[in-house]
Amino acid sequence: MNASFRRTLAAVIAVLSISVAGAAHAQNAAIVNGKAIPKSRVDEFVAALTQQGRPDTPELRTAVRDELIAREIFVQEAERKGLTRNAEVARQLDQTRQDILIRAVIRDHLKTNPVTDADVKAEYDKLTKTAAGGDKEYRARHILVESEAEAKSIIDQLKKGAKFEELAKKSKDPGSAANGGDLDWNGPDTFVKPFSEAMVRLQKGQTTDMPVKTDFGYHVIRLDDVRDQAPPPLEQVGPQIKQELERRRIQTLQTDLKAKARIQ
Repeated sequence: MNASFRRTLAAVIAVLSISVAGAAHAQNAAIVNGKAIPKSRVDEFVAALTQQGRPDTPELRTAVRDELIAREIFVQEAERKGLTRNAEVARQLDQTRQDILIRAVIRDHLKTNPVTDADVKAEYDKLTKTAAGGDKEYRARHILVESEAEAKSIIDQLKKGAKFEELAKKSKDPGSAANGGDLDWNGPDTFVKPFSEAMVRLQKGQTTDMPVKTDFGYHVIRLDDVRDQAPPPLEQVGPQIKQELERRRIQTLQTDLKAKARIQ
């Protein structure tokens, strides 16, 4: 092999080496003591941060790269010192490994057995049907005054034909006074106990015969209407229903796997 050929071969090898090294660096964000940090890891971290509202900038990517390098340096130092053989460290690593694998199994199961919009709607319909005829909502009016004597006077005036809405203008409750004492639709637990107990005993259209005392003063209450409590809209409770259905699927998976397992 003459000298000219050897020089040519060396040049070719050098070019190939440069090309291979360039390709490796193109795929990696950094190489720390021979251990590569893939660019894909930087991309994953940046993607997670941009989902939180951070802009994807060169500065952010540099900061993520620096963080990954720092983490790799610490990991390598822990391995150099043999800390992975420490009993507590090994236990924590095993626990983390289990957590990751369990989440992976759950994600895979829910991916192959997804909770559909139809499933959520069917469960919503079942829940609302079961709840029908249960909790009630009451539409009441009240007049709030300082003394029992004032309240008794109002009751006497109502019995003589005075209009509740007119007398309500004297109420200490400014929020309802302007609306004829109307409190709109509410469940009994919206009100203090003496008020709610008196209200639920009334028939539609009936007014309390005696003043109702609370910490706010003395009330004269009229019940205008009663209805079954309206269920919350599907759009509002859909996410919780889906979460519950997914929990049931996971519970069923756990039960099935336990039944198949050999446990001694």
